[in-house]
Amino acid sequence: MPKVSFKSPLDDVSVDVAPGTSLLEAAEKCGAHVGHSCGGVCACSTCHLWVKRGLDSLSEQEDAEMDRIDQAFDVRAFSRLGCQARVDAEDVDVEITEESLSAYLDENPALRHGLEAEGKWPLKKAR
Repeated sequence: MPKVSFKSPLDDVSVDVAPGTSLLEAAEKCGAHVGHSCGGVCACSTCHLWVKRGLDSLSEQEDAEMDRIDQAFDVRAFSRLGCQARVDAEDVDVEITEESLSAYLDENPALRHGLEAEGKWPLKKAR
């Protein structure tokens, strides 16, 4: 079974998943902080992720994902929507974008308020 690893400024988590599992499903399984305002139906871009390793082993990008990802912030050549990208047989390393992390915290205000109280959110930009 392939392993999907998620990296964010808040934590790093990994999970073994069956081939065919979406990156969003993997994130939910291991508690990664991936936002998904639309519920994972390719109607927004809040599950925008950067795939650092294993991009070629993910499912092909379909037109709906390509259209939707154009609305995301800081799109790169290795950007995918977590709700659409499905894992094959190889391990995948993913970086959670600040956009997706912010959406996750919007969806989980208690966590956001806790992080704000601890001074961990918003993220401090390096100068």
